[in-house]
Amino acid sequence: MTSSNQPFDKEKHIHTDFSNNMTYGEYLGLDQLLSSQTRLSGHHDEMLFIIIHQVSELWMKLIIHEMQAAIDLIQKGELQPAFKMLARVSKIQTQIIQAWDVLSTLTPAEYMEFREKLGQASGFQSYQYRQIEFMLGYKTSHILSIYQKDPELHGILEQAYLAPSIYDASIHALARAGFAIDPDLLTRDFSITYTGHPTVEAAWLDVYKNVDQYWDLYQLAEKLIDIEDWLQQWRFRHMKTVERIIGFKMGTGGSSGVTYLKKVLDHRFFPELWDLRTKL
Repeated sequence: MTSSNQPFDKEKHIHTDFSNNMTYGEYLGLDQLLSSQTRLSGHHDEMLFIIIHQVSELWMKLIIHEMQAAIDLIQKGELQPAFKMLARVSKIQTQIIQAWDVLSTLTPAEYMEFREKLGQASGFQSYQYRQIEFMLGYKTSHILSIYQKDPELHGILEQAYLAPSIYDASIHALARAGFAIDPDLLTRDFSITYTGHPTVEAAWLDVYKNVDQYWDLYQLAEKLIDIEDWLQQWRFRHMKTVERIIGFKMGTGGSSGVTYLKKVLDHRFFPELWDLRTKL
């Protein structure tokens, strides 16, 4: 009696000879990807710590990819295709938030077994997270000094630091639609964190009071709110996970840890879009 692989036997066209063809693993570079989890301690749970952070960095790479394309489209006045990209960013953010649930299975006692191996390395130094903050408009010049060790990386971040954020691009979209935006806002120094302006608030209020007339701008505003909402939820879960694992200890990167993470929760990227909810 011959053995059978059942469903596999019926799939006569499945490729099995890859002598001269690219495999799934080769396409994804899995040899390099899956060999990048190098534990510096012998502790079992360090693997969890490494993978969670690597996966988050991969998701952030995709966020940057989508956000940059969306900013370019908004600057060109092509809002509809930008909405798909921004919706995707929000979905990615949910995945990063859920990663904290996995990391929170790491107990304080387990983390202490390998924490010293991190030295001064810290998520505080995530250059992709800083790039996302810059793209959203939160510009902090002192952050750039962390990356002076790598001139190429420093250049990428400096470019994002000096460039218009997605909210700057959106304010320009309001001006193109005929709203009376203060001209100084359109030529301002984009390296300075935006804090709000009465002409922008008046424009967004008009958009929300006349949704049918300004449907594209209304959709843009709601997509921005989605992204900031999810980012703040990510920040909150980050803060609570850190508090759960190390309490109020100083972070490995030298920050005040939970105290710092609580402070950044107060920052708003798109202030007028939140304020108008009270004023409508």
